[in-house]
Amino acid sequence: MGQNSSQAGKMTAPVLVIVVGGGCRGEIYSQYASIHPQRMKVVAVADPRKFARSKLQKQHKIEEENVFEDWQAVVERDKFADAVLICTPDRLHKEPAVAFAKKGYHVLLEKPMATTAEDCTAIVEACIQSGVMLSVGHVLRYDPVIHKIKELIDAGVIGDVIHIQHLEPVGFYHFAHSFVRGNWRNEAESSFALLAKSCHDIDLIHHWAGGRRCVKVSSFGSVSHFNKENKPAGAADRCLNCSVEKDCPYSACKIYLDSVKKGHTGWPVSVICPNSLPDIESVTEALKTGPYGRCVYECDNDVCSNQVVNMEFEGGVTAAFSMVAFTEEICKRKTTIHGSKGELSYNGHEIHVFNFLTQKSTKHTADYNTPRQFGMSGHGGADYCLIHAFISAVANNDPSLIRSGPEETLQSHLLVFEAERSRLESRVLHCGDTKQS
Repeated sequence: MGQNSSQAGKMTAPVLVIVVGGGCRGEIYSQYASIHPQRMKVVAVADPRKFARSKLQKQHKIEEENVFEDWQAVVERDKFADAVLICTPDRLHKEPAVAFAKKGYHVLLEKPMATTAEDCTAIVEACIQSGVMLSVGHVLRYDPVIHKIKELIDAGVIGDVIHIQHLEPVGFYHFAHSFVRGNWRNEAESSFALLAKSCHDIDLIHHWAGGRRCVKVSSFGSVSHFNKENKPAGAADRCLNCSVEKDCPYSACKIYLDSVKKGHTGWPVSVICPNSLPDIESVTEALKTGPYGRCVYECDNDVCSNQVVNMEFEGGVTAAFSMVAFTEEICKRKTTIHGSKGELSYNGHEIHVFNFLTQKSTKHTADYNTPRQFGMSGHGGADYCLIHAFISAVANNDPSLIRSGPEETLQSHLLVFEAERSRLESRVLHCGDTKQS
């Protein structure tokens, strides 16, 4: 944060940004303009949903002529801003990213970059050829404590990295919300779980391995529990009129209705009422008629609820990743990195380094210094650090401030696609091998 803060101090005029996709992620990143109006100004919004675009228009006092239903209408105009924040659904990333890059806009692109390797590559090529900066929304790269892990590795405190063990605990109700009932439940409509949820994590592993090329990968995973076979006897198709709802931890009444009754209207409650502010009446109606009121055992979900990925990198470095839905913790990653001189462990809050020579453990942490408004994002302030870095990079024409730039992010995305191919083909994949089994 120190470097970024000093860089931001050089700004003379706010960076003008266009928000494409005014949903949860677009709104979160846009908050930066409200906190730092001298650094960033939202001058346009494009979203097909009237409620979403009107909300951002009001928050940022956007001129009526700069409020659009379709991003293509923005691109047809002469360039009138410095950068674009692309926060559309996963399958709608490639076309706007390429179009805005070719128009000369710097791009902040929500993760995943796109849903195919070809589209990811096309986005990176367009940004490089157009000479614009690309920052991908790998927010964990900007988490101060997680960034500290890389600094400690680079400082040699654990010697050579030998093995990386990394767990992503998605959280039982988070998975039910996003990946059973929600936007990322079905691969045909969004993308596979490893890409939608865990491209963060594969990116971190690739980063901690020093950007070495992955030479071999294997993966296993499936949809567990959330299917018709596990539906309790007597359960209804919707939670509002279900006789066994009280005994179900995944009850929509518990996750949404009880929350709004307690005055909680942020995520995930805010997601289920896309056309109005959430209250008891609107949430009840959403559970009666919308996808989030469905029984978790009667949904059209097909993405993995648990998956493992094993990787071997050049030089013999190995890594093992696990993603699992059924956890108490919500996305609080846990990591152990084994080195030749010590062991580094991260519990989602702080880092401990055990030195083999002294046999002593040292605790490490980092300051967040994040405005309270960004606490709603669920990424522990890392969203703020990401948008801060991007705006500073654009303002000072300094791409080095971006930790999730085009080349390395593309490599980690390609590794995600290889891992999923390994799972589907039930074989160890030699990376770069295009032969089918």
